[in-house]
Amino acid sequence: GRCHPNLRKLVLRSHLIRKMEGVGAFKSLEVLELYDNQIEKLEGLDEGGGGGDDDDDGAEGGDDADGGRRRGGCVGSGLLVLDMSYNVLRDMSPVSVCANLTELYLAQNKLKVITGLKNLKSLRKIDLGANRIRFMPDEELGELTSLEELWLGKNKIEKIGGLVRLTKLRRLDVQANRLTSVEGLTSQADTLEELYLSHNGIDDDGAARETGLALPFAKLNTVDLSRNRLTTTEPFSHLLALEELWLSGNEIETFDSVLPIANLGSREGAALRGIYLEMNPVAKDYEYRKKVKEMLPSLEQIDADMIGGNAAMGYETAAMAMT
Repeated sequence: GRCHPNLRKLVLRSHLIRKMEGVGAFKSLEVLELYDNQIEKLEGLDEGGGGGDDDDDGAEGGDDADGGRRRGGCVGSGLLVLDMSYNVLRDMSPVSVCANLTELYLAQNKLKVITGLKNLKSLRKIDLGANRIRFMPDEELGELTSLEELWLGKNKIEKIGGLVRLTKLRRLDVQANRLTSVEGLTSQADTLEELYLSHNGIDDDGAARETGLALPFAKLNTVDLSRNRLTTTEPFSHLLALEELWLSGNEIETFDSVLPIANLGSREGAALRGIYLEMNPVAKDYEYRKKVKEMLPSLEQIDADMIGGNAAMGYETAAMAMT
């Protein structure tokens, strides 16, 4: 059948699509989701609006009240959300025509280089996880001053970079890469809320870099450094906003090595609610859970286990129960 010329949203998930044909027919498109197909090439985004035949299965219609953003431009210029995750793309540069994008999802493709982003200054969220990316280039990321979330897990990145002008970044994920240190986060000291860096090669020195976790992050509430090479909790001792600290599978051997973060869970008004220390040598101690709970009375969860009773009743009640 004929396509809706004023279609706003097109979703075609898991249809074994190999080629982006007929995209130019949807002159009013704002959301294009072709998740989990077999598409090898980003194409059609630079085509102008116009009529045409296509299949509108999985689509939502709408009027063209907001045509001003795209009138006279290509289909890509009207897109706000583009999801091409789980395809076989090798080149992301064609996204450069999508000047008004706010969300871009290209996870699980075959991308080696971040490109085509420098002019997409409305982007708030990018997911490039599970590709073959080695670098975080400043020339591509540096102009994305509205970016709030950057997901780069499961790539081959050796160093965090390109974030100097990203002063609105709230979530950063560089899990399962080749990092040996945490750095390059100076511009995020006032905004970063969640940091996911599990499955890397970060040791104590790498976690204590001046431009990394040593910064006085005002809002950082979740940190995941599971499966790294840490022997101490010292790098986190000053992060007073922490609610969740995940350190499973490191090399923390003694409770003295946990002691540096005692202040995060024992002071009045302590924010720390959950900690993961399983698969560290210290977790083999017979009284492991009891000792951690005594050290950090604000905790409501240790590893996967919720703590019952007084611990969930707030700092003061828990502290009184210990005396």
